[in-house]
Amino acid sequence: AALASVLMFLDFSVPVMPGFIKLDFSEIPAIITAYAFGPQYGILVCLIKNLAHLPFTGSAGVGELSNFILGAVFVGVAGLFYRRKKTRKSAFFGAAVGALAMAAISVVTNYFVVYPAYVVLYNMPMNAIIGMYQAILPASDTLIKSLLIFNLPFTFVKGMIDTAVCFAVYKRISPIIKK
Repeated sequence: AALASVLMFLDFSVPVMPGFIKLDFSEIPAIITAYAFGPQYGILVCLIKNLAHLPFTGSAGVGELSNFILGAVFVGVAGLFYRRKKTRKSAFFGAAVGALAMAAISVVTNYFVVYPAYVVLYNMPMNAIIGMYQAILPASDTLIKSLLIFNLPFTFVKGMIDTAVCFAVYKRISPIIKK
C-alpha cells in the first residue's frame, strides 16, 4: 500500500489525452498483492493508496473515488481469476478481463458520476470539458463520444501496461512477498 501510494503521486500527462487525465502505475502493487494474497487484499491496497492521496488532491476526492472504483474492479477481477486457478494463463486472462471491465466501468462512472461532479464542484460547464477533448479530436463533440474515443482505450491500455509490469516482476518477487 505504501509503494502504491508513492506511485500514485508519480503521475504524468499523456500527450494524446486532455491534460487533466493522468497516468500512474499505482495499481501494480495492488495487482501483485491480489495475486499473492487474494483479491480482497489487492482492493484494500487500492483503498489505502486513495485515502493516503486524499489530503493532497485537487479533485475534491472525486478523482480518488473514481481511481478506487476502477482499481478495485481491475484488481478484484484479476485476483478472482487467479484465486480460482493459479496459473500464468489464468492470471493473464483475469488481468485482461479486469482491464476490460475497468475500461467499460470507467465510461459509466465518468459519464454519470465523475464529470457531473466536476461540473457541480468546480462550476465548470460540461461544454468546457468536452472542449478539451475536441481540442485533440474535433469529432468528439459529446461526452459519451469523448469517453468512448479517449477514456475507454486509455483505461484498457493502462490496465494492460500494469499487467505487463506485474508479469515482468511477479515471479521474482513472489517468494520474498510470501515469506
